[in-house]
Amino acid sequence: MKKPTHIGMDLQFEWEEVKAFARQPDGSLFSWCERFECYTHLLYGIVNESKLSLPLKWDSKECVWEVGESLLRRLEYEGIVKRVFPLHVEIQRKNLQRSWVLNWRNFTNQPIDDIYSYFGLKIAIYFAFLRMYTRWLLFPAAYGLVVQVVDFGSLQFLVLPIFFISIILWAVLFFQFWKRKNSALLARWQIHYSAAGQGCKFLGMEWSSLQSPLELVKNLGSDKTKEKETFQRCEWFGYLMQFRNNTIIISSIICLQLPFELAYAHLYEVMDSDMMKFVLTTVYLVLIQYITKFGGKISMKLIECENDENTENQADSLVYKVFGLYFMQSYIGVFYHALLHRNFQTLRQVLIQRLIVSQVLENLLENSLPYLKYSYKKYKAVRNKKKQVKGQSNGKIQVNSKVEKEYLKPSYSASIGEDLEDGLFDDFLQLTLQFGMVMMFACAFPLAFAFAAVNSFTEIRTVALKLLTMLKRPVPRAAPSIGAWLNIFQFLIVMSICTNSALLVCLYDQEGKWKIEPGLAAILILEHVLLLVKFGLSRFLPEEPAWVKANRVKNAKQAQGMYSKQLLRSISLREKAFGLMKTE
Repeated sequence: MKKPTHIGMDLQFEWEEVKAFARQPDGSLFSWCERFECYTHLLYGIVNESKLSLPLKWDSKECVWEVGESLLRRLEYEGIVKRVFPLHVEIQRKNLQRSWVLNWRNFTNQPIDDIYSYFGLKIAIYFAFLRMYTRWLLFPAAYGLVVQVVDFGSLQFLVLPIFFISIILWAVLFFQFWKRKNSALLARWQIHYSAAGQGCKFLGMEWSSLQSPLELVKNLGSDKTKEKETFQRCEWFGYLMQFRNNTIIISSIICLQLPFELAYAHLYEVMDSDMMKFVLTTVYLVLIQYITKFGGKISMKLIECENDENTENQADSLVYKVFGLYFMQSYIGVFYHALLHRNFQTLRQVLIQRLIVSQVLENLLENSLPYLKYSYKKYKAVRNKKKQVKGQSNGKIQVNSKVEKEYLKPSYSASIGEDLEDGLFDDFLQLTLQFGMVMMFACAFPLAFAFAAVNSFTEIRTVALKLLTMLKRPVPRAAPSIGAWLNIFQFLIVMSICTNSALLVCLYDQEGKWKIEPGLAAILILEHVLLLVKFGLSRFLPEEPAWVKANRVKNAKQAQGMYSKQLLRSISLREKAFGLMKTE
């Protein structure tokens, strides 16, 4: 195991040099992620090292423990061990409940260091992002409330363009300062992110797995030319597979999902009865769930054939593909009302419906489903116990074991691709869809930022309550940033510049003639200027604070000095030994 040292380098851990390694914020030597890796290694490291297979018996079950096989994996396969999972630590859990879930004095205050120590890096990064996002939302929420409520009279035609410029600058600055915050957190927790070892899958003409390039290189021997050609062929063939898979996803969205979404939006537009609209929306929401799940399964199958170097890259690929499906599902109907029909009254109704009704339903389902699942599993467990005792006990049978209670709780897993992602996948997906909704249609409904701020406040508490009381303790994951979601947020900012410019054109071009008059020309110029400002600020503001960069440079110089001294010492010792051998 490699651990960070006090000079900023990750070195292999040794007990004899324990003082050289950095400690965690709570004073412990190992992080929760490192401890979990050790536990997993010890549990699954029990293997049959004898030369013969060994028989195993458990009640009426019998199985064979093969040579070199992990004992725990055999027990899991036979169903004797149902699941291996981390347990909640009651003292830490209750402390987090008091300082986090039940702390109502400061709605956005969160003990990030304690969250990192208890849940691991990935969940701590998510809550740090959510806290900063919620605090920054207060400005556009207050600004949007003023724009929506106050009548500015003759200056009303300037209010929306100014609001548009302000929220774009707000979004660009927020994500630049988030990058700085992210790097500061990693520096505080002594985490140094480095790319994992590269690897790829080499696929044949029938799209079936063959030898990896490293195995091919071993077979080729020391031929450098053939080795280079092998890696190049593997690299470009992987890019071809990614292009093929992305083409399949985009074509499926355009050919299958787009007509379905446009048909729903058109029927919603032409219907007069509110009851019929409600029935149509209900049928739509039911059908779209099956379409999305089907698209997610196809995405998982395609990802298995891609040239992804590690699990993190596979998870990023899944994020991009699934977001494409949800992007079409969430926004195409809104685009239809805004840009084709220019019906801003219906557009505001749809936005209010999406932001209020859907968010309320999602929060209810998010918190009620885990409890209902736990209650149902507990009921089944008690019923099975009653069948086993067969009336021998007249008292009330309960599930008293802490391990059994934790086992019955649902896992914090993703709705799509649970092998690659945890429950943060759904939380981030919900957050990005909300961000896109309020940003891309800000000029049509400025008050949407206030709804987003309220939802973010409740999201902090509901997700925290769910993690601490309703779900199993999540398996820690070492993700040093929000990953592919950051690219999606940046994409939504660019889309927001384009869509809000189009909305302003629709508002000022009431006749629909699309004439390039001075006002409309100014909006088009404004769009290009904001795009330049967006990319300019991304380059102008550094992504890490000065103190983080200074510490990194200082640690690099210290490490270089230590390596130089050690190298010189080894060279001098070798020369001395060579001189003695020569004199003899």
